Amino acid sequence: MKLIFVRAGSAVLLSEFGEKPATTGDVVMLGANTLCGSEPEGSITVTTLYLDRDYVIDQVFWQHAALLSDRLEAQDFMNKRYSEPAQILTLGEDRAGMLMPWLDEMVALSIDGPSPESFYRLQSLLFAVLDVITPFVKTTPVRRTQSQRLATWPGLPHYRRFAPLRAEAREAVELLRSAPAQRWTLHELAKAVHLSPSQLGRVFVDAYGKTPMTYLATLRAQELALLLRETDLPIEVAMRAVGWHSRGHAARLFRQCVGASPTRYRQLVRQKAST
Repeated sequence: MKLIFVRAGSAVLLSEFGEKPATTGDVVMLGANTLCGSEPEGSITVTTLYLDRDYVIDQVFWQHAALLSDRLEAQDFMNKRYSEPAQILTLGEDRAGMLMPWLDEMVALSIDGPSPESFYRLQSLLFAVLDVITPFVKTTPVRRTQSQRLATWPGLPHYRRFAPLRAEAREAVELLRSAPAQRWTLHELAKAVHLSPSQLGRVFVDAYGKTPMTYLATLRAQELALLLRETDLPIEVAMRAVGWHSRGHAARLFRQCVGASPTRYRQLVRQKAST
């Protein structure tokens, strides 16, 4: 996930929360595989923290260790509790100003890459930052009692950093990337990589955090955004070029991925180009 701290200036952001302004004192929180575009208003200065998803799940597990049985349940708990993948946290300039020395020190300690000597200092700085911003994160209520737990599949926790991706997942991604305009179905994609549709769904989500069809929609949204920026193709023609043949369906998925309709996105791009 990403935490983007706006230190100076402002911008209009486009993401799953729609079209919203971000200014000094705001923190943009983005889940893994969440698109976010920006149109700076003049200039903007930010500092970005990147947090590995497995690391975040581990912290959630220890935070709620009294309620959660293992890290698999922690992952399910996190997906439900933090169900909005894109948020703008309004801390205000004074509160955000507290974070700037900590962020500067984290940057300085990270310039030369990971260092065992600075590990604990980096951890303490990160936890200090999270302690300030966490009260502003919008969460979804999740009921938890000792007698009401969700069933989990048995198995060991996974660590994507150390375990290679399944070959079938990599092959499926390459197929989608090489031909996003093709009329893919889950059944056809699964057949191409020699898995059943249900098996491919599990393998793909474990590797990339999205279903194959959601991943395909993201690719198409990126391609459509490129055509809207760099060509004068009519919007419906551009939609068909990336594989979407229903304007309403395409507009809905594009808005979900980018935060604005294709028409509004092109207007913003042209306004910026004319200034």
